[in-house]
Amino acid sequence: MDAQVGDSIATSAEPIFVVEDDYDICRLIEHNLRSAGYGVHSFSTGASVVTEATRAHPRLFLLDVMLPGTDGFDLCRQIRQIELLAKILIIFLTARTSEADRVKGLELGGDDYITKPFSPRELVARVRAVLRGSREMSLSEVLNFGELEIDPCSMTVTFAGRAVTTTVREFRLLEYLASHRSRVFTREQLLDAIWKETAFVTPRSVDVYVRRLREKIERDPSKPRYLKTLRGVGYRFEVPR
Repeated sequence: MDAQVGDSIATSAEPIFVVEDDYDICRLIEHNLRSAGYGVHSFSTGASVVTEATRAHPRLFLLDVMLPGTDGFDLCRQIRQIELLAKILIIFLTARTSEADRVKGLELGGDDYITKPFSPRELVARVRAVLRGSREMSLSEVLNFGELEIDPCSMTVTFAGRAVTTTVREFRLLEYLASHRSRVFTREQLLDAIWKETAFVTPRSVDVYVRRLREKIERDPSKPRYLKTLRGVGYRFEVPR
């Protein structure tokens, strides 16, 4: 499938990479994404996905979780470890519907999670929503808080003089909290602000993202200085004294 099905990589500067081993499902996805105006490049396994992505730099990955060989979760992990690919959006496609699987997908850096069976209309709507959300980053000034620097224009984070790799969702959450520093937000308020176009996230999802951010921007994640928890309420961004 990798070489023949849906190889429109040459005609689209930023295609959507579809990794799905079921031929019929893959063709259905391709047809509907192309009809919606997207370029598509398909793979039946994860073997060559990372290599091709470093060349083509896709707009989005659609990853089936249950793949032969390297599964979708492992593939996501690989993508997030490569600086050139780390900010590219990832949507999981899977028949696995448990909350544990969804949380695992979040923890690995997934941006959405679509369960099978799905309608073609839903798929296209979710793809559009995730891509639209990534373009809605504010163009405000650089935010400086001691060791922490957040640049909305370049979507970059620097902590203690080193670049910090974040996903689009992680960056949006951090920028939102930092832009409203000292204000307390409930998990539900953060869901509405950051994940308004995504159906699968829950209040627990916010906890996952905050934990991931703390691991990246706090010297001691167990005693955070920036991302504070107000037990029973939610979170706030605080400027260390």
